[in-house]
Amino acid sequence: MPFFSGRCYSTVKLIGKTAVITGCNTGIGKETALDFYKRGARVIMACRNLEKAEEAKSDIEKACIELPEKGNLVLQHCDLSSLKSVREFCQKILDTEPQVNILVNNAGIMMCPKGETEDGFEIQFGTNHLAHFLLTMLLLPRIIRSKPARIVTVSSRAHIRYNIKLDDLNFKQRPYNAAEAYSQSKLANVLFSNELARKLKEHNIEDVNTYSLHPGVIKTELGRHLNESLFRGARTLLGLVLGPFMKSPELGAQTTIYCAVDEKCSNETGLYYSDCQVTSPSHKALNEETAQKLWEKSMELVGLIDYNPFTTKD
Repeated sequence: MPFFSGRCYSTVKLIGKTAVITGCNTGIGKETALDFYKRGARVIMACRNLEKAEEAKSDIEKACIELPEKGNLVLQHCDLSSLKSVREFCQKILDTEPQVNILVNNAGIMMCPKGETEDGFEIQFGTNHLAHFLLTMLLLPRIIRSKPARIVTVSSRAHIRYNIKLDDLNFKQRPYNAAEAYSQSKLANVLFSNELARKLKEHNIEDVNTYSLHPGVIKTELGRHLNESLFRGARTLLGLVLGPFMKSPELGAQTTIYCAVDEKCSNETGLYYSDCQVTSPSHKALNEETAQKLWEKSMELVGLIDYNPFTTKD
């Protein structure tokens, strides 16, 4: 148990609200879905593995069987390693959900061996950043129409370790380093959230707020690739060393929940959080020029170069 862990103490209800959460069949995503469901939200569980998602849905429903004013859990397939799958998911949401009040870009992979997405992007950058970028852009007109709304992107303190190389995002010109690739993808998350807040302001769009965050070091399946990318036994060794400082998934979800629902941050946007409070990201994450260039590059890579989500009619 960590010495300090922030908690969201808000009792706000989400009855009549719709939330989309990526990667919520396990870990902090599942805990976030549980919390929103308890608050009465319609929760869209966007997951790659629908069999595991069905198990998670059943677990949540059983845990809340006696609670009043529960929400609804809806499973939808979304494979973030495929932009085609992301587009299909977004089209289903636009066809079936009249509003999206909360979007939680939660899913992620960490320290993977070298690999590529279906579209040829470095696996961590493509999954952690580009897929969520595309998903947010395609849902943004609906989110704007649903305001007040919040867009929460789960990053990591690992974003401070390395820089982002805009001319080699996919490690074509440099040796692959799993830790560097992960750090780059998490830095991209913060830069994206910050730039999204600036662009919403530029277009005079109010009541759509963005948040990025570090959830903490958590006992989840996120470290499942460590043995492959570092050395055999790395996951066990790190568990022994970091175990006393690791959060449970329930505690790890608290900052996500805080950013998504708490009244205390309802008028904040474009900021970075840890343990349910604003904190400073790395200086690299605050570079507006880098954020703008990453935005332009991301629009190009996901095929949205002629698309403006801020002016497109929903």
